Amino acid sequence: MTTPAPTPPTGAPTRRGPLREGERVQLTDPRGRMHTITLTPGKEFHTHRGRFVHDDLIGRPDGTAITNSAGIEYLVLRPLLADFVLSMPRGAAVVYPKDAGQIVQMADVFPGATVIEAGVGSGALTMSLLRAVGDGGQVHSFERREDFADVARGNVETFFGATHPAWTLRVGDLVETLPSVGLVSSEGTGADRAVLDMLAPWECLDAVADALAPGGVLICYVATATQLSRVAEAVRTSGRWTEPEAWESMVRGWHLEGLAVRPQHRMVGHTGFLITTRRLADGVKPPLRKRRPAPGAYPVVDPAVEVVEEPLDGTEFGDRPVSDRKVRKAAREAARGAEASAQSVAGSTPEDGTPLDGTALDGTAQDTAPDGLTPDDAVDPRD
Repeated sequence: MTTPAPTPPTGAPTRRGPLREGERVQLTDPRGRMHTITLTPGKEFHTHRGRFVHDDLIGRPDGTAITNSAGIEYLVLRPLLADFVLSMPRGAAVVYPKDAGQIVQMADVFPGATVIEAGVGSGALTMSLLRAVGDGGQVHSFERREDFADVARGNVETFFGATHPAWTLRVGDLVETLPSVGLVSSEGTGADRAVLDMLAPWECLDAVADALAPGGVLICYVATATQLSRVAEAVRTSGRWTEPEAWESMVRGWHLEGLAVRPQHRMVGHTGFLITTRRLADGVKPPLRKRRPAPGAYPVVDPAVEVVEEPLDGTEFGDRPVSDRKVRKAAREAARGAEASAQSVAGSTPEDGTPLDGTALDGTAQDTAPDGLTPDDAVDPRD
């Protein structure tokens, strides 16, 4: 009796094998500049320094090289997740790979885990979470803006080549929508982890505590020190969480050439703060803090003065609003990428023996590019 071959995890077929039509590939020129294109039969990649046709790459192995009409050689590789995140269409700002890696590690997101994610944005962190939980886990994502959700959905489907079975995306406010999911801590059906990438995570602490299992990890990603302070104090005041811990990370690359080994002149500096805490069991009070706060750490509040908090729109923390036009463009590009990726996966194992084409939704073959750039000028933002 022959044992059937195990079903590969979602997205695995798109990460190996020869390059296929509909796939995104990353080109690196001799000066280290990166371009991302979608392989489409009959199309050309061209710059002011020559051109080549996509058909010359389709069917060739990953990690190959190609020379254009002007003799310029390009290294051709499938983009890693970190590369894809930096070149994909985006509506909202993305969680950088350095932060996504720490979130997965420090929140201890494990295979099969149930994760709550609020603030999907363009889907960058979602892909890392789905990679970590696998097909047997669950990622319940919440996004308040439907246009952002469309961009994230297209990007996730582009990267994995299909809809991920572990992912559920809901449009709505976390506090209002989360109770309908059926994650209830007191009934033993709570989630294992929660990740909040939003403007005011302190407003959602009670809702998340009700849905998170005892011992579960909450990690918040915030941009400013003001937000960081408010989250920490709200966690302490709630009484349902352990003492919070916070940090930031900065990544500095190094130039390596013979004996010229030195730090690079550019680096990925501050992107955001991470603050983490764990859910206490019901009825358990957090131990009293032993250390004494520094003088002036807490403002003197007059109990006779009523403090009225106004709704936040992000401008308080220096956020710049994202234009509707930019989001619509990102959504179209993400949808085109998702369709091309799905056709690439289907075309690699066609049922009728005829490969599917790599055309866009409107029937015309197109490259995908970061917002604001033409397809052939789609240079990686790190350059």
